[in-house]
Amino acid sequence: MSEAYTGGCACGAVRYEISCEPVFMNDCQCRDCQRKSGTGHGSYLTFPGKSGVKLEGDATHWDIVGDSGNVKTRAFCPTCGSPVYMTFAAMPDLFTVHAASLDDPSRYKPQAVTYRVRGYAWDQLDPALPKFDKMPPM
Repeated sequence: MSEAYTGGCACGAVRYEISCEPVFMNDCQCRDCQRKSGTGHGSYLTFPGKSGVKLEGDATHWDIVGDSGNVKTRAFCPTCGSPVYMTFAAMPDLFTVHAASLDDPSRYKPQAVTYRVRGYAWDQLDPALPKFDKMPPM
């Protein structure tokens, strides 16, 4: 295992440390991710389980139904509003963090683009990445 993944919100009130490796890193162009980010996509690292995750601080949680029809819970800092992590009702073991919330965002290496059907021509992502109209099977 490499060095732990650490990060948190802009003001430091919500922090995480993750001791396992991500199972998936993606740029998602679904409509929810566009709205959440204020741009054309969101960038995420998904980890296989919550057992390797240490959380500090109290995030505010908000449930939303994603393009898949499944409920996802977004966690953000109640002080600065920064999005920090997500969990998924349909896949309760997964834990996903926002790439920009990492202390070292250069550790983010996208593997795919998801929900390409929702993407816009002005949101240019790496053309070498595999692109999926929805979520690929994990």
